[in-house]
Amino acid sequence: MEEYAVIGKRVPRFDSKEKVMGQGKYAADFTMPGMLWCKVARATLPHARILNIDTSRAERLPGVKAVVTGKDFGGWTWGFMANTRDEPPLAVDKVRYLHEGVAGVAAIDEDIAEEACELIKVDYEELPGVFDPEEAMKEGAPIIHDYRPNNVSVDYHWNFGDVEKAFADSYIVREDRFATGKVIVGFLEPPASLAYYDPTGYITVRAAKQSPYFHYRHLAACFNLPLNRVRVIQPLIGGGFGGTKNDSVAGDFCAVMFSKMTGKPVKFVYTMDEVLTTCRRRHNMFVYNKMGMTKDGLLTAIESRVVANGGAYTAIGPLAMYLAGFATTLPYKLPNFKYDCYRMFTNNPVSAAMRGHGITHTRFACEIHMEMMAEELGIDPVEIRMRNAIDNPKRGEVYRTINDVSLKTCGLKEAIKAAVEDPLWSEKEKRPQKAGPVSFGVGLSGTSYLGGARQLGHQSCGAIVRICEDGSVNLLTGATDCGQGSDTVLTMIVAEELGLKYEDVQLQRVDTAYTPVDPGSYGSRVTALAGQATQKAAQDAKKQLLEAGAKAWNVTPEEISIRNSVVYLKKNPDKKMSFEKLAKIASYEGSGAVILGRGYSGYGIEPLDFMTGRGNGGTGYSFTAQTVGLGVDMETGKIDVTDFTIAHDCGRPLHPISVESQNEGGAVQGLGQAIYEEFVMDKGKTFNDSFLDYKMPRSTDSPDIKVIDIITDDPDGPYGAKEASEGSHVSAPPSVVSAIHDATGIWFKELPVTPEKIVKALKEKGRWMK
Repeated sequence: MEEYAVIGKRVPRFDSKEKVMGQGKYAADFTMPGMLWCKVARATLPHARILNIDTSRAERLPGVKAVVTGKDFGGWTWGFMANTRDEPPLAVDKVRYLHEGVAGVAAIDEDIAEEACELIKVDYEELPGVFDPEEAMKEGAPIIHDYRPNNVSVDYHWNFGDVEKAFADSYIVREDRFATGKVIVGFLEPPASLAYYDPTGYITVRAAKQSPYFHYRHLAACFNLPLNRVRVIQPLIGGGFGGTKNDSVAGDFCAVMFSKMTGKPVKFVYTMDEVLTTCRRRHNMFVYNKMGMTKDGLLTAIESRVVANGGAYTAIGPLAMYLAGFATTLPYKLPNFKYDCYRMFTNNPVSAAMRGHGITHTRFACEIHMEMMAEELGIDPVEIRMRNAIDNPKRGEVYRTINDVSLKTCGLKEAIKAAVEDPLWSEKEKRPQKAGPVSFGVGLSGTSYLGGARQLGHQSCGAIVRICEDGSVNLLTGATDCGQGSDTVLTMIVAEELGLKYEDVQLQRVDTAYTPVDPGSYGSRVTALAGQATQKAAQDAKKQLLEAGAKAWNVTPEEISIRNSVVYLKKNPDKKMSFEKLAKIASYEGSGAVILGRGYSGYGIEPLDFMTGRGNGGTGYSFTAQTVGLGVDMETGKIDVTDFTIAHDCGRPLHPISVESQNEGGAVQGLGQAIYEEFVMDKGKTFNDSFLDYKMPRSTDSPDIKVIDIITDDPDGPYGAKEASEGSHVSAPPSVVSAIHDATGIWFKELPVTPEKIVKALKEKGRWMK
């Protein structure tokens, strides 16, 4: 394979901090003269009719400039699909979860705005609430939305093959119930925005959004403006991971409304308490799995019934439930599959996207279920996976699953082989089984995730490469770097295609007034789709440059090459000039030219039907095998995770250090959800509403991590790349639970596996070491 000049090298990460134009770095840092502060008054009940909102005392407070309620937004609502747009900026006639926004205040400073919120009096008629999704399914349960009298916000029913016959013909059939916890993304930067509504009818906001073009559409619709009158300028993003950073919040709409009312710029910054009690969370799901196998451990069928806690509004729920189902046919050969899912409205904060979106739940259930059955059959956990794993298709061939997911590359078998050859697994018999009350275990998982994820509607990414007259280069793209390192990779692609040094390319921050529209940063799509758009744009710019050079040298463009910022003839390398000179020739000679390369992504864009479950949810698929080493204190239940080995098929790593670090981050985040993280809730109230009480892994909790790259060179990704990091997030929980089983002899089917759950299970099995 050609040795690239930039791609595949450990170039420095793109230093965005030096390249943010204007004042401030993060959304919360920006200020403007005369700026007002916005705060949101919140509901004190989880389910109630709003009888009256009295804002008079708040309006009289010195320093308060405006107050709004839900009725000021004229009945506008937003959501993922046209028939699920059920969420208003502020509650209007009814509150559906505790601390839902009921009014907003704009004041000259933050303290006055907070005080004014406390002066707003709301009269409620309390309604019975429902907080468990399975309770919400029952006859007579409180109704959250009148347009869904059964509380089902989303449901799909798919049937591929003949599941019943397959179960009847199976040697072994097992049914189990699995559950995933109530968790949140855990970013340190809260939602924030500085908004200005120009008197001419033009909105400008600096907002902490990982998908700014979602927000720009929301604002255009809410304020009835054409898209070209809405400008979202993206500051640095302090971590995303989906959830709230991929959507809008009450403060976003209130800030713009206040600016329209007062003519002043308006800023809001949520507190971490607001984030942890009101913002988007991952769906927690109950997965009822039925799995069949032959005597040799080959999968015959899976029937999966999933009940999800959707919270008070639909949001992006249709996509979450689609992803939970479609990926069940990966990464193992599955001839028959049935899927029934129900996303239920409850009186809890809204559930939405989070790293490993949807797939995390069902892959945890299926992976542990398969290993439980292997144990019954007496088949080694490595062998059961190798027998069922999808083979890597030969070059030019495509493997199709039962639901028409198409794979052009699959490195799962190679990943499993690499993971179990690593000493963590291969030498596990040499490790002590016990040390005092601590019992040691090693676990394994094999999982998959999609890259280039798609939703409904607009999917194509765009990019523009501008060649300046001095040979420097600008890249404009609507793709957002929210910590994953995409700015680095896109900059590398431009440098690679143009034959330049990495530092010669300047990437501009997303600004919807200037950068090409982009669907957003979610589902590991940026390198795949924005990468393709960037590659095409750079190739287009290069074509124009070579045509100018060919005219100057009286040769054809095909005879010229550019490498290391030097332009030369392929057959006569001594005939050369600098890239800067070529840029000047293109810009000045003749009538002069402006070199603008344009590109947009095109592959993988095909019809997607959530209702049938057929087809590709992404443009390509990563595969991960992970081993975990840990110790369990058989007296206290405390878990000490010491080692991760992650063998990850990301096609080809374009920036190896980013691939490594993203795999590490994804796996540690998955570790948190396996054994630490869960909201403690009762009747819609969150009790651990700070990072002191909501336990996430600290640096001291992170194990030693080894990442092994499995190279498959996917034909659809730029330079063969696929997704990197969400796969390791999906693989972490089942591999941790597998290791806990190895240490304790007990299978745990509900996340997180806490010390309390371990001690209880040990007592029930008579294995507790007092």
